[in-house]
Amino acid sequence: MTHADVLARLGAVIADRLKADPGTSYVASLAAKGEDAILKKVAEEAAETLLASKEGDKLHLIRETADLWFHCMVLLAWHGASPDDVLMELARREGTSGIAEKTSRG
Repeated sequence: MTHADVLARLGAVIADRLKADPGTSYVASLAAKGEDAILKKVAEEAAETLLASKEGDKLHLIRETADLWFHCMVLLAWHGASPDDVLMELARREGTSGIAEKTSRG
């Protein structure tokens, strides 16, 4: 089992929970509020990740990053995308300098 398997399993659970009862699922309750609520949560978790980094507490940073990734995965699922789509994009970029990759976007 790889860490990519964890992302795939979590992505599948999140996609399923988007269709669940908002009264029994955090993901469904967030999705029921719409995309703006999901975006707000991603922004909130990103800010908390930045603050954890500035604190210098590695465990806090890891936990906040996990929250950020989770909410980014909810956003991906909202758009019908999966963690595998992101991993494929990262694989496509592998071995390409960041400068060259950004230039190729136009």
